[in-house]
Amino acid sequence: MTHDFFRLNRRTVLGGMAATVVTGITGARAAAPALPASPVVITVMDVGGALALSQPAFEEYAKTYPERASRIIFAKAPVTELAGKLKAQQSANRVDIDLVLTGSDGLAAGLVNQTWMKILPDFSSTFPNLEENYEPAALNLLKAQGDGYGVVINYYPSGPLLEYDPERVKKVPTTAEELLAYAKENPGRFMYARPTNSGPGRTFMMGLPYLLGDKDPSDPVDGWEKTWAYLAEIGQYIDYYPAGTGVTMKEFGEGSRDIIISTTGWDINPRALGIVPETAKIGTLKGFHWVSDAFFMCVPKGIAEDKVAVVLDLMAFLLTPKAQAYSYDEGYLYPGPAVKNVPLSMAPQRSQDVIKEFGRPEYADLIANNPIELPLKPDKMVIAFRKWDELVGAKKSK
Repeated sequence: MTHDFFRLNRRTVLGGMAATVVTGITGARAAAPALPASPVVITVMDVGGALALSQPAFEEYAKTYPERASRIIFAKAPVTELAGKLKAQQSANRVDIDLVLTGSDGLAAGLVNQTWMKILPDFSSTFPNLEENYEPAALNLLKAQGDGYGVVINYYPSGPLLEYDPERVKKVPTTAEELLAYAKENPGRFMYARPTNSGPGRTFMMGLPYLLGDKDPSDPVDGWEKTWAYLAEIGQYIDYYPAGTGVTMKEFGEGSRDIIISTTGWDINPRALGIVPETAKIGTLKGFHWVSDAFFMCVPKGIAEDKVAVVLDLMAFLLTPKAQAYSYDEGYLYPGPAVKNVPLSMAPQRSQDVIKEFGRPEYADLIANNPIELPLKPDKMVIAFRKWDELVGAKKSK
């Protein structure tokens, strides 16, 4: 899910609840600071779209525990602005963002800048049995991506998927070579968004090394020779790279693009919202591996001690099954829950209805029978973004 700051219009707002959550992350355990004697105001910054899945649960926390949080303020910003904003606040010793919701892109940028407070194992006691309660792929993301600084709140296998219009695409590409041939024969009809700002764009970039049989899918510097060459070649037939996935969905829905890169959530949600025709289809390419993605909760260094206690308590609240059930939403990050034992039947009826109507039966088979890979490590992801911008994106601008 992560995930793009650009968010399609109209979100169904739903509520959530919580109890106590989990960790088995090894290492020294520390108790969270004591909860404050009087309630505090918590500011939550969303740079990836996670609030669409979790805002009602935040609001429920404030309603349930007014003695802890008098109010929760929500703010949104493009992920590209996050690092600079936090660095400036921390340099001035005036941090007014208490919790950040971000995809792996913002998490990576914050790790590079040493922006985040260490959460695990430092405050493991706040999250008892976390390892046992997480979905296995979400746990892998917690360990490999979060590195103790980012706690997974939502997870999905992501993509990369091809989304196409069956009326306009009569011969659907089934291999990376066929996709390249299609783009060459149909200039401007294939599109994906800039990876730095796009979940689908990011998974396409990271999924190609598996599709192409590159030397080392985990090393964008020395292991992606085929990938960089492929992206540069197919880029000759792409008009431009939008700053967010929403633009690709809009242009696909309007008919100016015939094939775009998508993910499970970006397939379901825009069709549910009427941005993309319900008749759109999805496909995969030979050698397909999922590249998983997630939303993370990160705490900036420098927030007040009394706020640390409330933020940690709030994070635990958000990881309970009742709160997690709202992350089914309208398919935006399908499936969405990061913890076990959160069936669709726990979600609000609206979510159940949307998934029933716009979900795809083939997803169960695709998820069960294809490898689910981790995204790049944060430091490698930053390098991959930079290389894409230099080798691919710099050749097109709009």
